[in-house]
Amino acid sequence: MDNEENNSNIGENYNNGDTGYNEGFGTSNYNTESFKENDEGSYSSEVTSIAKKENKNIFKSNGVLIVMAILFALTIGVVIGSMSKTKSESSNIEGEIYSNIIKTVASSDNNEEFAIKDIAKLTENSVVEITTESVVRGRILGQYVVEGAGSGVIISSDGYIVTNNHVVKSASKIMVKLKNEKTYEAKIIGRSSDADIAVIKIDAKDLQPVVVGDSSKLVVGDTAVVVGNPLGSGFTVTNGIISAKDREIDLDGIVINLLQTNAAVNPGNSGGGLFNGKAELVGIVIAKSAGSDIEGIGFAIPIDDVKDVISEIKTYGYIRGRVQLGVNLLDIEDTWDAMIYRVDSLGVYVRSVEEDSDAEKAGIKSGDRIVSIDDKTVKESDDIKSALKEKSPGDKVTLVISRNGKENTIKITLSEYKGV
Repeated sequence: MDNEENNSNIGENYNNGDTGYNEGFGTSNYNTESFKENDEGSYSSEVTSIAKKENKNIFKSNGVLIVMAILFALTIGVVIGSMSKTKSESSNIEGEIYSNIIKTVASSDNNEEFAIKDIAKLTENSVVEITTESVVRGRILGQYVVEGAGSGVIISSDGYIVTNNHVVKSASKIMVKLKNEKTYEAKIIGRSSDADIAVIKIDAKDLQPVVVGDSSKLVVGDTAVVVGNPLGSGFTVTNGIISAKDREIDLDGIVINLLQTNAAVNPGNSGGGLFNGKAELVGIVIAKSAGSDIEGIGFAIPIDDVKDVISEIKTYGYIRGRVQLGVNLLDIEDTWDAMIYRVDSLGVYVRSVEEDSDAEKAGIKSGDRIVSIDDKTVKESDDIKSALKEKSPGDKVTLVISRNGKENTIKITLSEYKGV
């Protein structure tokens, strides 16, 4: 605004100067009438001649000075006008510069990396804050609403966002806030409990999606930058290094291969981005090691491990080609648990059966103990999950179950599973 006012003033000064120049030029002369003839007519004539010569010289001198003044004013006007234009367009130019820089650096084969402040700037519009509301029912308080916080990363300009399944799985309401403070209600497109990945969607356009990197190229010691919404406090950046790769961590009964980092990770960071030194997304932040005396250990899902999962959910709402029995399993591992659940043997039991699932159609019931799958003894529920990972829709599986002390063989034709 100041520059525009300066431009206006300069324009006015230039115009006033131009008018003054014309007026001065029109009235600039010498009054030769004051030089009257006397007895020394030659003197009077000489003075008149000298006055005319001086008038011509002064005209030439004034003309040069005035032309120089005009050129100077024009130069100043052009310079300040350019400054004003640059300032008014700076935000757009800056955005284009950052966009071009990240694409250039990300696609290069050299080892150039951004400063942390630049990584923060390049990713700030691609990471979102997520708040959730979940309805909880308790024996004492009855039904009440619990609020939660998490993070997410934008994967398309039209509003698709990736986060963790555990951030949104129980939510009755999901709200997303962008860096520009705009807030949207989101809907769930699909989820994967095995990968702990969910895709949500907001009704927005022209968003800035992340640039996806290659997590397979990471080595221990590489730059690691975590961007998210820790403790529901808003956009926050922490940095460190990749501390380890291929960490197999059991999270709520699901074993997931993870990256380890010493960049600060706190509740609320889940679903946010782990970026490399080129501001490329290389992981989805998932957890921090619990414990008051544990610091500097955070985890993220390698982006290469879930690219296909994200693509499938975004396109179809579920992961094609998966199979599931459609049962909720329970591991009875010691006599204490056996006493609590009033069963005679240790092993893997069917806690519940999903309606209209392959298991229900085959006649499996709650309370059945699964003895084997395809002639392989089942010692824990992971044995069943591992066996099913090798199967495709249309394949058959043979189960031996124990019910009321008797073993039965059940053959199941597996169908495509469209659930979580």
